[in-house]
Amino acid sequence: MRFLIAALAAIFVGSAGAADQALWEQSTLNQIVKRGELRVGLEAGYMPFEMRDKKGDIIGFDVDLARLMARYMGVKLTLVNTQWDGIIPALLTDKFDVLMSGMTITLERNLRVNFADPYVVIGQTALLNKKIEAQVKSYKDLNDPKYTIATKLGTTGEIAAKKFMPNAKIKQYETEAECALEVRNGRADAFVYDLPYNAVYVAQNKDAVAILREPFTKEPLGWAVRKGDPDFLNWLNNFLTQVKSDGSYDALYGKWFEGTAWLPNITGQ
Repeated sequence: MRFLIAALAAIFVGSAGAADQALWEQSTLNQIVKRGELRVGLEAGYMPFEMRDKKGDIIGFDVDLARLMARYMGVKLTLVNTQWDGIIPALLTDKFDVLMSGMTITLERNLRVNFADPYVVIGQTALLNKKIEAQVKSYKDLNDPKYTIATKLGTTGEIAAKKFMPNAKIKQYETEAECALEVRNGRADAFVYDLPYNAVYVAQNKDAVAILREPFTKEPLGWAVRKGDPDFLNWLNNFLTQVKSDGSYDALYGKWFEGTAWLPNITGQ
């Protein structure tokens, strides 16, 4: 009986080991290493996470993190610029390996993709046209039929506007730039969107816009990967722990969120 139990245990361990090896062979991380290339999906237009400079190159916080990630993997980096409304389907159909584009972790999205641990926490704020700055002191003041709120399609800003400002007129646009421009030109009163983008836009356009700087939501952002890939998810979480402990993360955060040296190099500046 003892020998039978030992034999069965050996078979079980062997089967488990084979299954683990098969899982690793199929892992995105293994494919990246074999290919020698990390493909990162993003939408260039979300300051300061990813945007184009005057040369047309994509730069930003996420881009620098992706570049550091590729360096640790020992592979080259390829950025795959993708429209936001199709960015999750593009990940699921293997157009790229990981989605790094300032995406808020939501339960709805988590049904389709897995998220690494949050790498930054932000919140929704309101970019205001200067003409209403004196009368709007809180996001609650925007919950009024006389105000038009611009939102970007498929974002948590759109969800927040509909939730917290149901009485206002909500207008959806394809890009952040369109929304902000509508506010700047007075065709919309406010743009509900993430604090980093709105804060940077105000710094660029102080003459025409203002901001309700205090966020009225709390949103963790995470990198998204396809389901069923624990090896890649484990590596991403360990990478985040490493760069946060060795000072690399803080240096990049300071560069993009606290510094402004990069602003003159952005398209349109």
